Amino acid sequence: MLIRDAEIWRGDRDDVRLAAGRIEALGQLPPRPGEAVIDAGGGALLPGLHDHHIHLPALAAKAASVICGPPEVVDKAQLAARLAAQHGSGWIRGILYHESVMGLPDAPALDRLVSDRPLRIQHRSGRMWLLNSIGLDKLLQLAPPPPGLVRDARGYTGQLFEEDDWLRQALASAPPGFGDISGSLARFGISGLTEMSPRNAAQMAAHFAAEMASGALSQKVVLAGALSLSDIPPGPWHLGPAKLHLHEAALPPFDEATTFIADAHRRERPVAIHCTTEVELVFALAALEATGSLSGDRIEHAGIVGDDHIPRIADLGLAVVSQPHFIAERGDAYLRDVEPRHQGELYRLASFIGAGVPLAAGSDAPFGSADPWAAMRAAISRTTAAGQIIGGMEALSPEAALGLFLAVPQDLLRQRRIAVGEPADLCLLALPWQAARDRLSADDVRATIIGGEIVYNRIDQPPA
Repeated sequence: MLIRDAEIWRGDRDDVRLAAGRIEALGQLPPRPGEAVIDAGGGALLPGLHDHHIHLPALAAKAASVICGPPEVVDKAQLAARLAAQHGSGWIRGILYHESVMGLPDAPALDRLVSDRPLRIQHRSGRMWLLNSIGLDKLLQLAPPPPGLVRDARGYTGQLFEEDDWLRQALASAPPGFGDISGSLARFGISGLTEMSPRNAAQMAAHFAAEMASGALSQKVVLAGALSLSDIPPGPWHLGPAKLHLHEAALPPFDEATTFIADAHRRERPVAIHCTTEVELVFALAALEATGSLSGDRIEHAGIVGDDHIPRIADLGLAVVSQPHFIAERGDAYLRDVEPRHQGELYRLASFIGAGVPLAAGSDAPFGSADPWAAMRAAISRTTAAGQIIGGMEALSPEAALGLFLAVPQDLLRQRRIAVGEPADLCLLALPWQAARDRLSADDVRATIIGGEIVYNRIDQPPA
C-alpha cells in the first residue's frame, strides 16, 4: 500500500509505502503496478493511537447494560425510572453506579426499585456488585456463597465485593465478543490497547487470542492482569504488567503486597498498581521502596499526587498512566467531594513530565469515555463540564497531549514514530496537524491502519 502526500508526524510531507505489516519506505515514491494508493492530500499521518489502560470485556458488555450512575443518573428517582424502563424477564445488568445516587444499597433497598426480576448493578470502581433479593437468591441456588459476599446480623446484604470470577462461573457466562467495540475504537484512530483488568488469566487470554485470530479484534493487545498470565504460552497478544488493584478501604497486608510485587519481578514482569487516592499511592510507593522497582513498573491513575510524592515516583523510575478526561467528566463532583487542599493535585500531568516521569494516558473505559481525542482536549483545558478549571498548571500543549497516546506500550519512555522498519500501525487525519491541533476531534480521523491493513476508512476516494 502507498500513502501519498502525507504530513508525517515529526517529519516532512512525503509518501509512505507499507509492506508485510511494516513501513518499507518514505520519500517521493511512484506507485507500483496494482498497488493500492491512498491520497492523503497533506493530512497528518500519525502513529496509531494506543489506549494504555482499558477494560475491553467490560466495555463490550456495556452495550447490553443499563447505566446507573452520573452523569446520566444522579439520584434515586432517576435510577428507578431507568430500571423500570427495562423490559423482559431475565437479569437486569447495571453498570457505572456511584454511591452519590443512593449510597450503597442492600438487597431490600434495591427490591424497592426492582422486585419482579433479578438485578445486579456494578459499582463504578468495577470492584463491587449490588444485588436485589431475587438476584441474590438465584446466585445462591447456583453456587455456594463466596468470601466477598457481605453478611451482617440479618444475613447476606446483597453486596458482592471482588468476586467477578465467582459471579461469572455462577452465571456460566462467557466473555462478550469484541467485534463491535473494536470497530468503534478504530474510528478513533486506536491501533493498540492495554487491557488492564486485574483478574485477566487463562480464560480471558484464550478469549482475546480467539477474537484476534478471527479478525473480530483488530487492535494489537498488551494483556495485563494476574501473575498466572506469565505461565501461559505466548499468543497473538503481548504480556503486560501484573496488576495490583489497591482499594483504600480494604488495603492488603503490606507483606502480601510486597510478595506480589517480588513474585512479578522474579518473573521479569513489571507491576501496574491502581492508585486513585493519596493513601493508596503512599502504600504503593512504600511497597515498591521495600521491594525495589523494575523497569516498566507503573502507577495507574495517580488520582491524587502531592508535591512530595513526585520525586519519589521519579526516583523509583516509575511511569504513570493517567486519565486526563476525568477532570472533564467528574471534575464538578471532585470539586464537591475532594478536600480543597487536594484539588490541585488531581490527575496531574505537566508536573510528571517536568520531573522526568514517563507519562501516558488510558481511557479506563467503560469507567470513562473511550474517545482519546476528548482526553487530549481535557489535558489541554483542565476544565470541568461546568467550566471550572482544576489544576491549570498541569495543562499540556496539543503535541504533549497527543503524545500521551503515542508511547511504546511496553516502554513508556519511548514514543512511537513513523520510520522505515516500524510497524505499519497508523492514523491518518483529514487535516494537517496545525489545523487538527486546534480541534482534536475524532471526526478528523480519515483512516486507521493496523499491520498495514485498513481497518477503518472514511476516505472520500476509495483505494485504487
